[in-house]
Amino acid sequence: MKLRKVTAASATVFALALTATACGGDNSTGGDSGSDGGKTITVGIKFDQPGLGQKTPQGYAGFDVDVATYVAKKLGYDADQIEWKEAKSADRETMLQRGDVDFIAATYSITPERQEKVDFAGPYLLAHQDVLVRADDNKIKSPKDLNNAKLCSVTGSTSAQNVKDKLAPKAQLQPYPTYSACLPGLQNGAVDALTTDDSILAGYAAQSQFKGKFKLGGFKLTNENYGIGVKKGSDLKDKINKALEDMVADKAWQEAVDKNLGPANYKNEPAPKIGEIKS
Repeated sequence: MKLRKVTAASATVFALALTATACGGDNSTGGDSGSDGGKTITVGIKFDQPGLGQKTPQGYAGFDVDVATYVAKKLGYDADQIEWKEAKSADRETMLQRGDVDFIAATYSITPERQEKVDFAGPYLLAHQDVLVRADDNKIKSPKDLNNAKLCSVTGSTSAQNVKDKLAPKAQLQPYPTYSACLPGLQNGAVDALTTDDSILAGYAAQSQFKGKFKLGGFKLTNENYGIGVKKGSDLKDKINKALEDMVADKAWQEAVDKNLGPANYKNEPAPKIGEIKS
């Protein structure tokens, strides 16, 4: 078989093609490279938590979204370069381990068990388990007042059961499918209180249709140290910690709290120091 000669022009085209292949951009997420190569960064948030992480017809909104957007900006990504993914509570460690997301900001409490599987930047918010009651309710002033009260219990959540087991053994747990479903029941008196993290309660209560109708008990039943989850060993951890410190220093952190949770008269703790976990 006779071999055809490769012309100089053909050789030039072939060489250029090889160069383009070797140097072409990667369309994957930024990953650990930050702004050094990725065109987008993928961030996990909640899609169903008003005031914190919520998917709306206008886009994505909430405190966690604002924090994640600020962090991404410091990593070299504009808002339109962020790909948002829903990070359900049960899926968060797996999403990070598989590399489905670069980081997760989704009311993600730092615990020893989770730290065995993923790394955390932060914390960036200290929340507490609390109760939400009607604004005109003057009967529930302390956890013991939840005895004989109808307490909304959400499927899959341990918050209400913890109250019954440890603080108010006579509380009457009323099962509801979601926190959103609890709110109309609380409003019309079908239940007397709803319990979960105070930041989450504030987010629900801050919705326009509920403004002024509910109040937080201020009981501070637990400490919930919200961190930003990253893959174990990721160099993003230190970069995100620096971004969080910058966000607090330039007052963008407090502005985000006030904007998203302030309408519910949420009295936030001061921004926690990086690495300071309160048990």
